[in-house]
Amino acid sequence: MAQPSVMQEPGYLLKRAQSKLRARMDDALRPIGLTTSQYAVLAILEEDVALSNAELARRSFITPQTMNKILETLESRGLVGRRPHASHGRILETRLTSIGASIVRRCHKAVHAIEDQMLSRLEVAERERFADYLARCIDGLDRPDAER
Repeated sequence: MAQPSVMQEPGYLLKRAQSKLRARMDDALRPIGLTTSQYAVLAILEEDVALSNAELARRSFITPQTMNKILETLESRGLVGRRPHASHGRILETRLTSIGASIVRRCHKAVHAIEDQMLSRLEVAERERFADYLARCIDGLDRPDAER
C-alpha cells in the first residue's frame, strides 16, 4: 500500500490552513493598522482584563521579548495601558483601553468574516465537529506520552 503524500498529512494540512488564515487576517487587519499578533493581544485582553507580559506571550504563542515590543507599540497608540501588579510590583499588568476595545471590535468583524469564508464549505454540525476535533488534537499533544 502506498504511503499518502506528505501534502495530505494532517500536520501539513493544518500548517497550510494556518498559513493561509494568517495571511488573510494580516491583509484584513492592515487597513485597521494592526498585525495579527497585535490583534491577538487585544482579543486576549478583552477576555482577561489584566495580564502580565509573560502570560500574554504564552497565550499569543510568541516570545516575551516580542511581546514587549508589541505592547510598547500598542501602548504608544493608546490601545493598552500598563501598570504595576498590586502585589507583585515588578510585574506589569496590561489592560485594554476604551480605544483598544473599540478597535478590537472592528477587528473581530474582519476576522470573523475570514473564518466564515474558511468554513463556508462545512455545514453547521461539521463546523462544530471540526472545532471539537481540533480541540481534541491539541489535548492529545498536551498530554505526556505516558497518558496517551
